[in-house]
Amino acid sequence: MILADSLDLLMVAALMGAILMGYPVTFTLFGVAFAFALIGWLTGQFDAGLLGALSQRIYGIMTNSVLIAIPMFIFMGAVLEKSRIAEDLLTRMGTLFGTARGGLAVSVVLIGALLAASTGIVGATVVAIGLIALPTMLRAGYDTRLAAGTVTTAGTLGQIIPPSTLLIILSDVMSNAYQQAQFEKGSFTVSTISVGQTFAATLLPGLVLVALYIVFILGIARLKPSVAPPLAEPRGAAGDILKVLLPPILLIVAVLGSILGGVATPTEAASVGAIGAVLLAAFRFGSARLKRWILLAGGAFLTLAVLAGLAPVRLQRHDLEFADWAIGALGVALAAIALPVLGRSFLVTGRSGHLGGAATGTLTISAMIFGTIIGASIFALVFRGLGGDDRIEELLSLMPGGADGALVFVMILIFLLGFILDFVEISVILLPIVAPALILMGHDPIWLSVLIAINLQTSFLTPPFGFSLFYLRGAAPPEVTTGAIYSGVLPFIGLQALGVAAVWFVPSLATALPAWLF
Repeated sequence: MILADSLDLLMVAALMGAILMGYPVTFTLFGVAFAFALIGWLTGQFDAGLLGALSQRIYGIMTNSVLIAIPMFIFMGAVLEKSRIAEDLLTRMGTLFGTARGGLAVSVVLIGALLAASTGIVGATVVAIGLIALPTMLRAGYDTRLAAGTVTTAGTLGQIIPPSTLLIILSDVMSNAYQQAQFEKGSFTVSTISVGQTFAATLLPGLVLVALYIVFILGIARLKPSVAPPLAEPRGAAGDILKVLLPPILLIVAVLGSILGGVATPTEAASVGAIGAVLLAAFRFGSARLKRWILLAGGAFLTLAVLAGLAPVRLQRHDLEFADWAIGALGVALAAIALPVLGRSFLVTGRSGHLGGAATGTLTISAMIFGTIIGASIFALVFRGLGGDDRIEELLSLMPGGADGALVFVMILIFLLGFILDFVEISVILLPIVAPALILMGHDPIWLSVLIAINLQTSFLTPPFGFSLFYLRGAAPPEVTTGAIYSGVLPFIGLQALGVAAVWFVPSLATALPAWLF
């Protein structure tokens, strides 16, 4: 009988045990959920009728307008990575601050922030920086640990600086938790949390982390000049650097600006990013004539987006005036200019051999993410059916220190799980269980999202299973040992903790911008 009353705890233990044994997380979630649903039904602890909600849950996930943005943002990053636009950024910007002591490492951090905002793919960013910047840093005489730690940490900025897959998933999870908490309070006029709010909330904390990294690097370079010597090579030409910087920055402004400015939804902005990435790739590989047409098409797309935001026209209406028809005709003309160029850009990028790899990578990563989300939804349904959510609420309410004590416990739990689990798994397995209880205790959901986002970013750095550590291990030269990589990231993990503390004690870092914009 005691075991029957503890099926929810046994379910979590079985999940963790199976993951530690190396079983795929997605299939483990499905298997453990159905196994314990059967055990619970046989012991009278689970109502099998709850499983009737599975089809609705799966359909809701696959048609979720927020989650649809994930494949397009992944595709945008994959195209920029496969077409070597990100590599050009690394190569040209590496010498921007290199002549100053510690300047090369500062350049790597800034490049990581730019790549984070343009690609958002941690693995690709770490590998790219590791292959290009790490050998340069070692040749310049940088301490191996500092170089490895800088490269690994800069690559993880793609999780905290929008647009980010983590933030999209986190926004959806926290919005659902916020709605659930409001229902439990008896409020049926529920509010939600948008992706735009989450993006805005993490923007300043992400920049704070970048500043902390830079201050640490410059401080170490000043205290120990031998670990971060200046480059003897001259700086790159300003014109060349500007040519490399301008296209990704314009893409970032188009994507984030359209979301934060309220012009486009995250899904629409993601499609803008995907199209923009293809145009940039075609501009790189196309002829001089195509480049001129791409510039014209880019202007047409930009004008069309502004026109749609300022003066949207529905041509199927019956009360249109002459001005409406004129605006509609202008929109059709702009589309007629831009769409053939876009088609040609897809053709050129495909012939270059980069579009296929980007599409395959997008499909693989998207399938993994959606499979995990669906499995976690089924796991959460069975876990709640076994009374697990009530047990979690009771556990958090018993934590010393009240609401703050409960949050500290959850943050430590997330940090420890980061040693063995991926951010997707933590987001979709743990957070739906604990987040509603934390919100009911009075924590602001947007502020809470930022704290959790920084904590989840840290999971990429924590030995022994931090994913960024493995990415760099595969890309690093043989003389960079695994021990050097592990010891190199430890100071940056401490800086992550400082970032969490900054947001904890200065909540306006996370709440001021979304409050102003939304």
